[in-house]
Amino acid sequence: MNAKLPKSAPSWVDPDDAPEVTTAWVASADLYAGEKLVRRGRPPKSSTKVLTTLRLDPDVVAGLRATGSGWQTRVNDAMREWLKTHSAV
Repeated sequence: MNAKLPKSAPSWVDPDDAPEVTTAWVASADLYAGEKLVRRGRPPKSSTKVLTTLRLDPDVVAGLRATGSGWQTRVNDAMREWLKTHSAV
């Protein structure tokens, strides 16, 4: 295809067309205490989970997934309970 493509719109924007500064916009801005960025939201957990690969039989995975949302957490809890009774330490 040798036809010319249509010209694209110019990328320059008039600064007078900037959006209005609203209370909602200010509320979503980053908050700094001096030079330090103050993080919003839930604080990080003291202990995070470790990503690992575990190979299970397909019927086991299907059965676990069939228990509904949160099945991975329930597997984690079940393994923790098993370790309490089978720990070598």
